[in-house]
Amino acid sequence: MAVAMALKESDLSDPDEREKHKIAIVGCGRIGLATACLFSEVNFKVTCFNPDPYVTKQINEGVNFFNERELNQMLKRNLMKDRLKATTNLKDAVSESDIIIITAEIPVDGKKRPIYSNLEAMCRGIGLNLQPGSLIIVQSIIAPSITENLIIETLENSSGLEKGVDFGLTYSPVKAPIGAEMKCLKEHPRIISAINEQSLRAAKALLRTISNGELVEVSNIKTAEAAALFGDIYKDVTAALSNELALLCEKMGIDYVEVREAANKQPNCRLSNPGLEGGRTAETPYLLISEAENLGIKLRIAALARKTNSEISKQAYNLIKNAIHSCEKTVKRSKIAVLGVSSHRSMREARGSQILELVRLLRKRGGRISVFDPYFTFNDLSQLGYPAEKTLGKTLERADCLIIASEREEFRHLSLSRIKALMKKPPVIVDLAHIIDPYEAEKEGFIYRGLGRGVWSR
Repeated sequence: MAVAMALKESDLSDPDEREKHKIAIVGCGRIGLATACLFSEVNFKVTCFNPDPYVTKQINEGVNFFNERELNQMLKRNLMKDRLKATTNLKDAVSESDIIIITAEIPVDGKKRPIYSNLEAMCRGIGLNLQPGSLIIVQSIIAPSITENLIIETLENSSGLEKGVDFGLTYSPVKAPIGAEMKCLKEHPRIISAINEQSLRAAKALLRTISNGELVEVSNIKTAEAAALFGDIYKDVTAALSNELALLCEKMGIDYVEVREAANKQPNCRLSNPGLEGGRTAETPYLLISEAENLGIKLRIAALARKTNSEISKQAYNLIKNAIHSCEKTVKRSKIAVLGVSSHRSMREARGSQILELVRLLRKRGGRISVFDPYFTFNDLSQLGYPAEKTLGKTLERADCLIIASEREEFRHLSLSRIKALMKKPPVIVDLAHIIDPYEAEKEGFIYRGLGRGVWSR
């Protein structure tokens, strides 16, 4: 069997040869689990490490709590074939493996500063149990210099081994929208860099067993770290511009959706829809903003974009308040029905969504809130902090205002006439997901408001 840090593509062409290598996925979350399933599918033995006993129990029982069908089938199949398992014991996971893939997410604190203490502890645990000849691949999105100044330094200090001599290391970040993890890992281009040519060759050989996407080589790891974050900053700035232009459309009495469709026909214009953004991408810009501040540089545009996007719930609240006031009511004591808690279409995912913040703001102003989402049970929503209802009918019954907060396919088929029959008169509808035609809503007798859709007449 070839030493992991010196692998070549020819060493992994045979499934029987792959079976001899064991992979540890450290910090196994959403992307880590998808990575584990793909490698186990091509005959590697994979151990997923997560310190949370609940998560490891779910994985070992074949419960895919990320709601991705292909991932769910692959997970169950490879558990049955004994090619995949999960553990809370980092020592066992690392000491039994010759390939280590770090997939930990980096949280930020209340001051929007990244917290690397968990990553450092993981690297210390890896180092204490690292086998000579191992290959380490870092998939986490981190600030430039963190691989060199934190990960490698911690690994060498705790293991007594030397990078490039006793173990190989490659940086190849993975970003994927919720629900698209498998597609991104298998097909999308990946940035890649390594401490030396041998590590780069070994990592490319390994990744080629699960991916046919382009491997974009850059000259050094710091450049690769920056490239991943620059992409997230670009996306965040574009979203902030779209949110601001949407607010302008509301004030000018025009429809942002129509404007966006026309504008995007022009070369190099890629406006997005405004919305209550959420998810992992909402935090990653802070990693670069913070690192820049450490160097005495203020990323003014990036920081302003992050602030703009984090305050979109306030813009939504003002729209709701305006709609309710237009029928001579106030938010206080109004019954407000909220449909959907995720900003990700067709996904059972509520992390990072600003909808909970909006609900809290409405309750603080005295609103009586009822929340329903077909992807979550009553208990799920209650545990997440939402004042939940068990049925759609109960949620809408005698409501003064309906807020469509998520782009669920089920919500596109709602009958406006049936909704109107359940609600108090005059019924108010606020569409934050751009799925209701404003003219149809007003024709049906609703007071209508839509995020960026300034074409209402009542």
